[in-house]
Amino acid sequence: MIFIVVKWTPKPEHVEDFPSVVAEFTEATRNEPGNLFFEWSRSVDDPGEYVLVEGFRDGDAGGEHVNSEHFKKFVAMAPSVLASTPLIISDSVGADGWGEMGEITV
Repeated sequence: MIFIVVKWTPKPEHVEDFPSVVAEFTEATRNEPGNLFFEWSRSVDDPGEYVLVEGFRDGDAGGEHVNSEHFKKFVAMAPSVLASTPLIISDSVGADGWGEMGEITV
């Protein structure tokens, strides 16, 4: 699985409406056959920052994502709503989705 975490800082005037700004892109990405998850969160430490956690089946699925029309459209629009370049961690991991945490059982 390709596991990706991206930190996003919208311009101040887009902090509150950022979820609606990314909604179309989010829905299209979640509908990709190789997408495992695509989850946005707002930072509790910095309410002006959003964190995106993504999972794609493999490198081919990740390649299909970055070559999709909705990705290209989003990339073209993003500088108009972002205050800075997003920060990313992307790596292949030996998992195929979420698992239960071994240290805590509920």
